[in-house]
Amino acid sequence: MSQSNEHKKTGRRYSREFKAGAVKMVTHQGLSQTEASQRLGVSVSALCGWVQQLAPGGQLTDQQMQTKIKQLEQENRRLKQEREILKKAATFFASESR
Repeated sequence: MSQSNEHKKTGRRYSREFKAGAVKMVTHQGLSQTEASQRLGVSVSALCGWVQQLAPGGQLTDQQMQTKIKQLEQENRRLKQEREILKKAATFFASESR
């Protein structure tokens, strides 16, 4: 594989270095698996599998777990806000079309 294509998927195959870097984004940098997968352009399920395979023992440390919980709580709040906005928009547009 050439150096310029090292991090691009070729037939859904990624180098071990790419996978290790992706796992570090989750385990060391504290990104959620969803955020890391979006940044890298890979599926969440693939990244989840890499984390299970490559993370030490497949488990996060207590500090990493706390960071992940905080991130998931933030993401959950954001998603709830987005859902409420969409509900209000749907109600508004439904009333406008009558």
